[in-house]
Amino acid sequence: MVRITDKQPSVLRSLDWWTVAIYIALLIFGWVSVCGASYTYGDTDIFSLSTRSGMQIVWIGTSLFLGLVLLLLDDRFYDTFSYVIYGILLLLLFLTIFNPHEIKGSRSWLVLGPLRLQPAEFAKFATALAIAKLMGSYGFNIHRWKDFAAACGVVLLPMLFIVAQKETGSALVYLSFFLMFYREGMPGSILFTGVAMIVYFVVGIKFESVSLLHTPTSFGVFIVILLIQTFSSVMVNVYCRNKKLMYYMLGGSFGGTLLALLFSLYVLPFNIVWVQLIITAVIIVYLLVEWLRTRFSNYFFILAFTIGSIAFFYSADYVLNNVLEPHQRVRINVLLGLDDDLSGAGYNVHQSEIAIGSGGLQGKGFLNGTQTKLKFVPEQDTDFIFCTVGEEEGFLGSAGVLLLFLLLILRLIHLAERQPFAFGRIYGYCVLSIFLFHVFINVGMVLGLTPVIGIPLPFFSYGGSSLWGFTLLLFIFLRIDAGRNLVRMD
Repeated sequence: MVRITDKQPSVLRSLDWWTVAIYIALLIFGWVSVCGASYTYGDTDIFSLSTRSGMQIVWIGTSLFLGLVLLLLDDRFYDTFSYVIYGILLLLLFLTIFNPHEIKGSRSWLVLGPLRLQPAEFAKFATALAIAKLMGSYGFNIHRWKDFAAACGVVLLPMLFIVAQKETGSALVYLSFFLMFYREGMPGSILFTGVAMIVYFVVGIKFESVSLLHTPTSFGVFIVILLIQTFSSVMVNVYCRNKKLMYYMLGGSFGGTLLALLFSLYVLPFNIVWVQLIITAVIIVYLLVEWLRTRFSNYFFILAFTIGSIAFFYSADYVLNNVLEPHQRVRINVLLGLDDDLSGAGYNVHQSEIAIGSGGLQGKGFLNGTQTKLKFVPEQDTDFIFCTVGEEEGFLGSAGVLLLFLLLILRLIHLAERQPFAFGRIYGYCVLSIFLFHVFINVGMVLGLTPVIGIPLPFFSYGGSSLWGFTLLLFIFLRIDAGRNLVRMD
């Protein structure tokens, strides 16, 4: 006989314990890494509160308590008060701009006696809640420019406040929200445009001073303009279904460029870029005519993409040399291989690569890493903590840590997709996007594959602000997921 009851399932029963298990495993491995990174020869007690390994236990304990508190709250609390939480964090970010305490050139830290907090870490979950509330509301349509602009505004506003704190690295994390936008229906062309701009910047800056086949033409500029022409041509076929025009644009671009190259090689050397710009101008005029003739808006968007690409590329050099801070400019040049500053901006990455390489397959063992114990790697227990993993645990340990993060990301995707309401799904994708960005950039930074922008590795880097921030992100989502099957009586 089936018993009919109105008793609601408990939160603990509905909780996704697989995610909790991954979280605890990451905390354990994180503490071991902090212990190894902060250990000094001669230390007798790694559990002492006077050491970073001992303090990290405190941060872990408070994080677990914080997670429990978040689970005890009603899941509707986060939906109801999302805008309030967002507003409070925005106010806190704004006030932090005028913070008199400057730490390592940044005003992002609030100093309260012995306690230091970074509001930017907590603003991530607040922004995720606000954007989930906005996009999950009735009538929201991401394909409507007004709605999409409002969503972008929610994301960009805390970014501006964080940049004003001279904390560019933390601000860039908010770009991860565009992965969620893409999941929720943002046109792929917007995401592609962002990737294209990165390609223009990297290729153009890296090969700007390289000559094309001994002609007065910059190889970097030559390739970038050719890419712009190619992208614009392909987009005409993809978004306008005009294959004939695509062939005309590609034929004119490559044919005209080839003729100019041959003329420069065998007749009179000259800068081929001028011919490329003339061809690009013809493409722009043709796209404008097609838009006016057909009134098909996609032609206008491709036109805007082409003009914007040219404008972005020719402004990139100015931004690099006149807008970015000197240390940021040096880091980019080192990453692109334009400078070899092994004693300056490239020192951290160089020493980190040495530490990881010295770990070999199985590593040197717990507390046996020489590069980290001798403090060759600055920030080795915060931003560069992954090098400790590589040195002490080797390739196998590093692969195991990355596998744990992969399992966490995959689990979050599963949880997000099973949400019955848009609010939970959107918030879940915000959480996994932030985690994915942090892991990708931090590990890439340590390996010399991405710029050094100073962001922590989730659950590994030392400190309370980052650990609490990531715990807030994760456990709020776990609480929302645990309430998915509850029957609402109101």
